[in-house]
Amino acid sequence: MIVWTIANQKGGVGKTTSVVALAGLLAQRNKRVLLIDTDPHGSLTSYFNYEMDSLPYSLFDLFQAPKPTRELFSKIALVTRFDGLTLLPASISLATLERTSSTREGMGLVLKRLLAEIHDDFDVVIIDCPPVLGVMMVNALAACDRILVPVQTEFLAIKGLERMVNTFKLMHRAKKEGFKYTVVPTMYDQRTRASVQSLESLQAQYEGHLWPSCIPVDTKFRDASLRHVPPSYYVKGSRGVFAYQSLLRYLWQLDAVEMPL
Repeated sequence: MIVWTIANQKGGVGKTTSVVALAGLLAQRNKRVLLIDTDPHGSLTSYFNYEMDSLPYSLFDLFQAPKPTRELFSKIALVTRFDGLTLLPASISLATLERTSSTREGMGLVLKRLLAEIHDDFDVVIIDCPPVLGVMMVNALAACDRILVPVQTEFLAIKGLERMVNTFKLMHRAKKEGFKYTVVPTMYDQRTRASVQSLESLQAQYEGHLWPSCIPVDTKFRDASLRHVPPSYYVKGSRGVFAYQSLLRYLWQLDAVEMPL
């Protein structure tokens, strides 16, 4: 099992789009994919056309339980209409965990312990994070093998990336082997000077951690989300889908050498 966490402390940089795009491509390659929505706003849950308020169970129930179990996982997990894609949905109640449960022992390792229970059930787990450093992001970072940091190619997003990297440094002690992270430039528009300069800045500052390509602006992503389908299911030939195919191959070479794609 490979676990990727998609995280950035700035919103609107393409986190959920990246989660869904990668998940769709993996499912089309017959991989068993688990998606975990840790954001109380539930963008990933909504993407797959689930209404959080109408679901009997959610990720919140996992954090309320004495310990994560396979039985509880089975109650929470939603088998989507796309073969190979399973979702642990979010709940607005996740926003209350910081206040009600932050002093409970082991609250930062709930997801890590759950994934240990279901290790053989999935090939890839992708965790979508809220843009806030709190108990949910801590869980997502502690559970993953690699962090993917989508960064919109514009100045303010790059400043947000600096905060995210500082977070990795602060949390380094809690994860003895440290954090492996890959910066993914998103929403790139080669026609604008701001995008070009921002990409050059990322290349200069994050050499060794930067995916050597970028995700372009692609209106097909928005169309796919309106239809609640992963982009590669909606339109195989778009430039955005081609870019995510390239990103997936790159990540697979880094993290899954022994597992054929």
